[in-house]
Amino acid sequence: MKCPHCGHEMPEGYLICDLCGAEIQIVPDFEPEIENSITETLSTLVSIQEEPETEETVQESGMDAEEPAASLERKGGGVHIVLAVAILLVVGLISYALYAYHIKTVDYQIHRAETYAENGAYDQAIACLEAAYAAYPEEARILFLEADYYYLQEQDTAAISALMRMIGSDNSGRYSEEDVEEAYSKIITIYANQEAYGQINDLLRDCDNERIVSMFQSYLAMEPEFSYVEGSYAEVIPLKLSSNTSGTIYYTLDGTKPDENSPIYTAPLFLETGEYTVSAFFVNDYGIRSDIVTKTYVINLAVPNAPEVELYSGEYTEATMIAVEEAEGCKTFYTTDESEPTADSVPYTGPIPMPLGTTHFKFVNISGEGIASEVTTRTYTLRLRGAIPTSEAVTNLVNRLVETGYLEDATGRNVRQAGTLSYQFSSVLRVGGSQDYYTINEYYDDGTGILSRTDKVFLVQVYTGEAAQLGYDDDGNFVANPI
Repeated sequence: MKCPHCGHEMPEGYLICDLCGAEIQIVPDFEPEIENSITETLSTLVSIQEEPETEETVQESGMDAEEPAASLERKGGGVHIVLAVAILLVVGLISYALYAYHIKTVDYQIHRAETYAENGAYDQAIACLEAAYAAYPEEARILFLEADYYYLQEQDTAAISALMRMIGSDNSGRYSEEDVEEAYSKIITIYANQEAYGQINDLLRDCDNERIVSMFQSYLAMEPEFSYVEGSYAEVIPLKLSSNTSGTIYYTLDGTKPDENSPIYTAPLFLETGEYTVSAFFVNDYGIRSDIVTKTYVINLAVPNAPEVELYSGEYTEATMIAVEEAEGCKTFYTTDESEPTADSVPYTGPIPMPLGTTHFKFVNISGEGIASEVTTRTYTLRLRGAIPTSEAVTNLVNRLVETGYLEDATGRNVRQAGTLSYQFSSVLRVGGSQDYYTINEYYDDGTGILSRTDKVFLVQVYTGEAAQLGYDDDGNFVANPI
C-alpha cells in the first residue's frame, strides 16, 4: 500500500507513513457502542415499517375511509422508506463523527503508540506521538513517552530534543512545575551518563528556576563570590572567596590571569595597604571551570612610625637597659636572631637588659589594623672588664645554695621535691644604681628531662661572685637580697 500523501511504499498493516508521518485513513471499524447504536436504530426502522395502519391512523391522517386500501398502502410505504433512510443517514453521520473524534483524542494516539512500541515498532510509535503532539502540545506525557522511545533506541540526542520542548522559554506556563523538573532531571541524567558535564553546566546556567538550579547545583560551576565589593577601604579587609558547591578556587592578586597552577584559596586573603587586583575562578568536582571574575581593591591605611629606640648602637662596658618609646595604637615586637620581626615575634613589654657580647636587635611597630612600620635596627656589644665568667657565676650560686641547705648537693637534689633543680645564666642587670649582677634563672626537672622555669631569679655580682636573690623595694626598684 502506498501513502496517498507522499507515495512512499508502506509495509502491510501500517497506518502511519514512516516517511512523512501522515496518518492513513481507511474504512474504520466502528467501536462496539457505535455499532450497537446503529443496530438498534435499524431495528426500530424495520418495526415501524412493518406496523399495520389502523382505522384511527387513517382518520388522523385526514384520508377518506372509503379510499381504496391499495392507495393508502402505497403512500404509507413511501413515507416510511424516506424516513428510514433519513434516520439511517443521520445515525451514520453521528456515528462517524463520534469515531473520528475518538481516534483524534490524545489517549487513543498514546494507546496506538504504546501498541506499536510493544511490538518493537518505535518509529511508528514516535510518529503517532508526533501527530498527537501537533494536536495536543500541552500534554507533557507525549514528550516523556517519545523521549523514552528514543532513549531505548540509544538515540540520546533525539531524546534530549524531545525533552527540551518542555523547558524552552516559549513554553513558559504550558507545563506544570513538576513536569518541568522531571524534564530537567531526565536531560541531566542522560548528560551525566555521557559524562557531558559541560552540557549540564550550560543547561543550568540558562535556567531561571532557582529551585531547579538548587536541586542540581553540584553540576554547576558558578563564578566565585567575593565577600567585599571592589573599591577603596581605610582598613585591612579579610577578603573571603566562596563557591556554590564543592570544588577548588584558584586566584591571583596582581591582575594576572589565574590558572590551575595559581594559588589555591584556603583562607581569607588579608589585603593591607596598597592596590590589589584579585582574579579568581572555580572548578567543581566534575572538572567544569567557571568564568574568571576580577575585582580591584585599594587599601589606604596610615603606616605607623618606626619604633624609637633611645639607646644607640655601640659598645658598652656596664649593664645597660634598652628602652623603646611606645607608639599610640601600636604594639612593638623584636627579634635578636637577625630575622625580621612580626606580630609573632617577642612582644616588647618594658626595658630589656643588654645581653653580654654582641647582639643584633630588630624592632617593629604594628598597628591595630595589622599594618607594620619600618624596622628599627640596633647592634649592641656589652663587655664587662674584669667580670668573672658566667659559668663561674652559676657554680658560685649552686655552691652557696648547698651551703644554705636549699640544695642537698651540686646535682640539684633537694628535700622539698622529688626532681632536681638547675640554673642558667640569663642577662646582666644593674641593681641599686651602681652594682652589676648576672641574672640566673632556676629550672625544675621532674625526671622526664623537661625543664620548667620556676618563679625564682638569683643574682651573682659580676666582679665578686657574691650570690643573692632578686627582689623589689617599695618603689618597685630592683634590690639584691643576700642568700
